[in-house]
Amino acid sequence: MSRVWVERVLFAFILVCGGTGVLLAQTADGLQRGQTIYREHCMECHGANGKGDGPKAPFLSPRPGNLISASTSAKTDKELLRTIAQGKPRTAMPGWKEALPEEDQQAVLQYIRSMIQFSRSPAAPPPAP
Repeated sequence: MSRVWVERVLFAFILVCGGTGVLLAQTADGLQRGQTIYREHCMECHGANGKGDGPKAPFLSPRPGNLISASTSAKTDKELLRTIAQGKPRTAMPGWKEALPEEDQQAVLQYIRSMIQFSRSPAAPPPAP
C-alpha cells in the first residue's frame, strides 16, 4: 500500500467521522456534561447553536466565533482545546484552564463537535456547459 493511498483513506475516514480526529469515541455522559458546561459558560456569547449569535454577541468586538463554521470545523481538537484553555487575546474569549478541569474542556469540545452538521446545499447544481 502506498503512503499516499493510506493518507487519503485516513483523511476520508476523518471527514466521515465529522472531522473530530481525537474525539471519535463520544459517550452520552460526555455529551451531556459538555452541553451543560456549554450552556453555563459559552452560550451567552456563542449562541444556542454555536453560530456566534448569543445575546451578548452584538455588544462584543470582535464578535464571538462561529463554532460550527467550516473554518472552525477544520481546526484540530488540539487547536480548539488550546483556545478553550487559553482564550483568545484581544477578544472577550477568556481562558478556562483555571475554571474548568481538562476533562470538562474536552467534554465541551465534544459537545461543540456534535453540533456540526454538514449537509448538501438545497440549491440545484449549475447547468452543464
